[in-house]
Amino acid sequence: MSINKGKEIAEGSSRSRAVAAAAAVVDQQNPPPLSRYESQKRRDWNTFGQYLRNQRPPVALSQCNANYVLDFLRYLDQFGKTKVHLQGCVFFGQPEPPGPCTCPLRQAWGSLDALIGRLRAAYEENGGLPETNPFASGAIRIYLREVRDSQAKARGIPYKKKKKKRIPLKSNEDSSSFPIQQS
Repeated sequence: MSINKGKEIAEGSSRSRAVAAAAAVVDQQNPPPLSRYESQKRRDWNTFGQYLRNQRPPVALSQCNANYVLDFLRYLDQFGKTKVHLQGCVFFGQPEPPGPCTCPLRQAWGSLDALIGRLRAAYEENGGLPETNPFASGAIRIYLREVRDSQAKARGIPYKKKKKKRIPLKSNEDSSSFPIQQS
């Protein structure tokens, strides 16, 4: 009986290893769910890839340059939800217009800026070199700046770059090397 008991313990430990190995394989097949940012980045990357494939003739990613990215951003404007008043509109420069107008809906600058950031990261994650990244082009930065400025003018609200918040150092009265003398 003791021989069988020892055999069962030995078999049990090998079964435990087999179960652990099988669980590791399952973990590799079912990776943890992606974060919201990662899933958005993947979706954006797939959308851009589809856009390039739909070009006539189709464009290979290796042939992609900043002009294709700019065309993609302009193409996305048709799906925008931000009203951008034109220069001739009576509501041009008013942050909260009192009535409707026929000005076009566009992609908001912040959305485009975030999109470019995700696509820039996705390009390099998918094997692209940082030196050849079309999303990091100066032309893209200029386009985004122009979109930001034109949307700010159309709304009558100047864009102000956010300053980094400084975290004030907390001083403990006990740890101060210069105690305050009270008279």
